[in-house]
Amino acid sequence: MIESRIEFETAISLGANDEWSPGQLGWTLLLLGQPEVALRESERHLRLSPRDPNVWGTYVLLGWCRLMLSQVDGAIDLLIKSRAANPRPWFTHFALAAAMGLKGDLDGAKAALAESLKLNPEVDTLARFRARRPWGSPKYWELFESTAATGLHQAGFPDE
Repeated sequence: MIESRIEFETAISLGANDEWSPGQLGWTLLLLGQPEVALRESERHLRLSPRDPNVWGTYVLLGWCRLMLSQVDGAIDLLIKSRAANPRPWFTHFALAAAMGLKGDLDGAKAALAESLKLNPEVDTLARFRARRPWGSPKYWELFESTAATGLHQAGFPDE
């Protein structure tokens, strides 16, 4: 992942109008366990392409960063924007369920989790989520456990 960070930073330095690299750098930084830096890059990405037809992906990244920083209200707002822009990706509903669970809005969390499971029934436990997403630094997974996994547990999402 360090290599991908270097590559995306290089791409950004070579092309100031590159709309794609800041978002990919944001995901890379998040998976390296640096959500505060990822948030900056993701906000930059949104400024570069606010009318991107795939803006939902930028909003979900921003929401995930806020969630990992325990900025739950901001995470919920951004994830709702992502869902409004494109309700089809299961991952948006999954992250929204985690944020709402962490906030204590269990009805909202359960509804978002039900939609996530409807769109992707294969990810029905945290163990399956982790198995489908093996990337991420130890710091990322530590943050995940203390935020997203905690919120999902609150919503009744099982470990196994």
